[in-house]
Amino acid sequence: MATVKQENPLAEGLERAPVHPTTLTIFGATGDLAKRKLLPALYNLAHEGALPERFNLIGVSRSEMPHDDYRQSARESILEHSRRQPDEKVLDRLLDQVRYVAGTFDEDSMYETLAQTATEFDDEAGLAFNRAFYLSTAPEYFAVIVGKLGDHHLEKLEDAEVRVVIEKPIGTNLAEARELNKAVLRVLDERQVFRIDHYLGKETVQNMMALRFANGLFEPIWNRNFIDYVQITAAEDLGIGTRAGYYDKSGAMRDLVQNHMLQLLTLLCMEPPVTFSADDVRDEKVKVLHAIHPPTVEEVPDMAVRAQYGAGMAGGKDVPGYLEEQDVPPESATASYAALRLEVDNWRWA
Repeated sequence: MATVKQENPLAEGLERAPVHPTTLTIFGATGDLAKRKLLPALYNLAHEGALPERFNLIGVSRSEMPHDDYRQSARESILEHSRRQPDEKVLDRLLDQVRYVAGTFDEDSMYETLAQTATEFDDEAGLAFNRAFYLSTAPEYFAVIVGKLGDHHLEKLEDAEVRVVIEKPIGTNLAEARELNKAVLRVLDERQVFRIDHYLGKETVQNMMALRFANGLFEPIWNRNFIDYVQITAAEDLGIGTRAGYYDKSGAMRDLVQNHMLQLLTLLCMEPPVTFSADDVRDEKVKVLHAIHPPTVEEVPDMAVRAQYGAGMAGGKDVPGYLEEQDVPPESATASYAALRLEVDNWRWA
């Protein structure tokens, strides 16, 4: 993979450790998350020289299309959503290693084609590539996809590593989340599974703990004595577009609040972890969630608001209301807006 000079001054003089050749498969490769987030992120990693020197991408989705059509679709997504102006040489080199596999997620023949495509990459290189499977799909497909990966012996390789990335939301409630974890771990080892909230990859979010715990100015006053309240806002300037099939089952609470917003809340309110390992950080986050005061039924109207966006103007253009969006049922009561007032009942904030 071609590299471009680092723009981060803190990285000057440093070299990245070599990464084993990797084939990444994105399930849901024509969806909103892949187009707006994953593909541009892959390009930016390529631009920074952060991808493996030998890297392949396989897109999996239901729509039938030849490889070249998917490459063009990926190019358009990257050009529109990349955070930097794409370098055509880097982009061309990335897209040269892209393939596309069409089929439904429960279709055995699709997994046979996927296995064949991944093996062809290995055979061309003369070695086994690490394989990562990114499940950018609705939650109801997670267990199906992982099960099929196991059925077709794609869950393990003799000479390389296999990882599976599961996007939020992990189920729609605690019982579903537990059942999903059981289904996943019947096929995979825990070390192979990454449960992802892509908000945590944002630079500002990643810097939040450093801002708090490595800053002698802020940390002593980061408490109820000096902070009246904290307001966390996640404001989108886009409607749901073509995501109605997913979004109308989730709404703002499950799509945004239950994961992204609570992650931000825990980072803002947590105590310093013993170390910055994933387990220690998680433990402190969980303590914050346990400290949130659960409202009574009578308190809910005073601390929670749900709503849908209506038709109006955005960016100087007429935009439809939620019920007018493509494929949204006319009687839908799904909330596209949610606001909560929460109280963290611990020594720092109570």
